[in-house]
Amino acid sequence: MTHNPHYFIAVPINPMIKQSIAVKQNDLKDSKLMFKQWTHAEDFHITLKFLGPIPAEKLSKLIFWLSRIDTLSAFELIIDGIGTFGNPNRPRVLWIGVQENNTLSKLYKEVELVCKNIGFSTENRPYRPHITLAKRWKGDTLETDYIKQLHKKNNEIHRIIVDQFVLYRIHPSTAPKYEVIERFQLNNHK
Repeated sequence: MTHNPHYFIAVPINPMIKQSIAVKQNDLKDSKLMFKQWTHAEDFHITLKFLGPIPAEKLSKLIFWLSRIDTLSAFELIIDGIGTFGNPNRPRVLWIGVQENNTLSKLYKEVELVCKNIGFSTENRPYRPHITLAKRWKGDTLETDYIKQLHKKNNEIHRIIVDQFVLYRIHPSTAPKYEVIERFQLNNHK
């Protein structure tokens, strides 16, 4: 039985910002932050839509319709701060935040609409853009407010220009594990 590869759609991060995030990530790999999996620096991104397995014919249709998203111009995002998902004392995910941005929200909604029209399920949770640093907690319980203290110490702001979004294929047993399958350029007119 053959399994279809898994895919997701995301905003890529430029190499200089990836390098800066990797430095921050290395600083965070202290004895208190015990995660099973730390994201490879090449895999840093901002997810727009996780898709799961996709058969080849549906993949072609998806690429065709994603390439028709042409109403948005390039825009700036601000990334800063540290946060978690899940129980703050045993977090499921450690991330760097992405400040709220109307154009990013519009891009997310357009991607969701394309995916829904092709037959993918829609996301029920609110969109919380972030860059995952680590996941799958394995350590002892963290002291209360530890993540808040980290946030205060790690408040460096980065500005990134978003001029494209990407379809990634996941290769679970490699590092880095995400392969760019297709790039979709945003309009660069203002």
